[in-house]
Amino acid sequence: MRVYNFSAGPSSLPLSVLEKAASEMTEYQNSGMSVMEMSHRSPVYEKIIADAQATFRKVMGIPDNYKVLFMQGGATTQFAAVPLNLMNKNGKADYVVSGQFSKKAYQEAKKFGDVRVLASSEDKNFTYIPKFKKEDIRPDADYVHICFNNTIFGTKFPEIPDTGDIPLVADMSSCILSEPFDVSKFGLIYAGAQKNMGPSGLTVVIVREDLIGNIRENSPVMFDYKTMADNDSMYNTPPCYAIYIAKLVFEWVESLGGLEKMKEINQKKCKILYDYLDNSKRFIAPVEKDSRSMMNVTFVTGDADLDKKFCKEAEANGFVNIKGHRSVGGMRASIYNAMPIEGVEKLVEFMKKFEEENK
Repeated sequence: MRVYNFSAGPSSLPLSVLEKAASEMTEYQNSGMSVMEMSHRSPVYEKIIADAQATFRKVMGIPDNYKVLFMQGGATTQFAAVPLNLMNKNGKADYVVSGQFSKKAYQEAKKFGDVRVLASSEDKNFTYIPKFKKEDIRPDADYVHICFNNTIFGTKFPEIPDTGDIPLVADMSSCILSEPFDVSKFGLIYAGAQKNMGPSGLTVVIVREDLIGNIRENSPVMFDYKTMADNDSMYNTPPCYAIYIAKLVFEWVESLGGLEKMKEINQKKCKILYDYLDNSKRFIAPVEKDSRSMMNVTFVTGDADLDKKFCKEAEANGFVNIKGHRSVGGMRASIYNAMPIEGVEKLVEFMKKFEEENK
């Protein structure tokens, strides 16, 4: 029996995608072999990766002057790759620190230049998205970096910040494909696949062409966006199977009606959960309402022992990986694209029962 998997990542995948992959596990389309076994230089795999990129570009509405790169090393590797590729005119960058991953990105970037905290919400344990104005940005910054959705703390930028002529860089690991985004408002977007796109091992980078080709000297070749772009993401052996699964996920999103439909479904899911939390006498949603994530919903009871009891009973009832991150405590329901509405409805039913039994 499949459980309702609320893991923050690696997260659940659409059942139809898993079933499709299972049917092709030992032989992909009369090739006589699994995707796991085939050469990345073979015509059959070259079509897989080309189709993956084409479908992703279509679903995301990516303009022609942007490259899509399939890279490795997780989003964490991009914490270094971004400054090495982009912080090369004035050696400066401004970072918004709104959670653990944006803080790690900031700390990594400091190794390579003059990096400043533009705004931070650490003063209230990252329970809100800090605000800043375009005028607050250093005019000679090479880019502004944000983490659009904060997986651990359950916060999300309510809108795309206006950074003027300065390129906006966004870590979108936990919200990519969840709703439409105007890609042209960003200089670069990167995202680990294991939350909303596929299994771990793949990282997708969307980068504007004019930002490519200026990596600083002595940088590792695997970090160079131009090298990756010039070689169609196959300078070395790419994460072939992860790209194949991501292709199936992109096709699944397209089959549902694209990102507009995905947003509609996701808004319905999170509304069910937030509406309950806002009216509960036992559970508390700590995130400020205008900063709430649509993908990661954090909540607590206010009693650490009761939180543990809830997580234990939730797992026994088929709601797994709902324990909050150790830096926050409590609970976190990650309701990514693959989580069905039914899963959220049943979770709320369980929460109501738990509340009644633990007044």
